[in-house]
Amino acid sequence: MNHHQLEKDIEHLEHVIARLSGEDRIPLSYWRDRIDRVLSASLVPSQASRMRRLNEALRVLETGIQVK
Repeated sequence: MNHHQLEKDIEHLEHVIARLSGEDRIPLSYWRDRIDRVLSASLVPSQASRMRRLNEALRVLETGIQVK
């Protein structure tokens, strides 16, 4: 995956994950796959940090933990 595509994917995931709930019509497993694919790419440190935050936010949704 090239740098520009990675940035677009990360930006899209940041937009979507912030608005997700466990009740959305697209299953969380779809977003888990998208995050895992980006995490498997060669990321620069700032991208890796953003993806760690996204990964954690999705994990919280997957486990049903409420964040205050």
